[in-house]
Amino acid sequence: MNLRPKIALYEPDIPQNTAAIIRTCACLGADLEIIEPCGFLFSDKRFKRVVMDYMDEKMIKFYQSSDEFFKSKKNERVILLTTKSADSYAAFKFESNDTLLFGRESAGVPDHVHNSIKYRLKIPMMDNKRSLNIASSVAIILSENLRQTNFKNNG
Repeated sequence: MNLRPKIALYEPDIPQNTAAIIRTCACLGADLEIIEPCGFLFSDKRFKRVVMDYMDEKMIKFYQSSDEFFKSKKNERVILLTTKSADSYAAFKFESNDTLLFGRESAGVPDHVHNSIKYRLKIPMMDNKRSLNIASSVAIILSENLRQTNFKNNG
């Protein structure tokens, strides 16, 4: 069993955000899973400018579809981070093998994906605010996951 935290991105569409998330995962010791299709090419200059030398293909697993992703997770917990949840991440008990799923920046995840996931959490925000940047959200949730699971890195 892989005990490293896992961040999954559902069809990401902003190259700079994905690059920033790759850097966060590289620095904090998390694996990254990307559910395709992406809304950009990894050769995009905006992506390369932000990712710099943090891109390590060994830490990224690509899935050709959400069906392929969920089939691989049938015996694991997938936690969806969504503004449409009533439950705060702060009251949730993370486990070391959880996969933390973040939706597409422009649209989240489709309703059928949202409704198929048992654990749905949100980051509480001030009233009348729509959402945080996805890269900021990943950093917040990954930090909490690492704190709770007492993940030890090499730093």
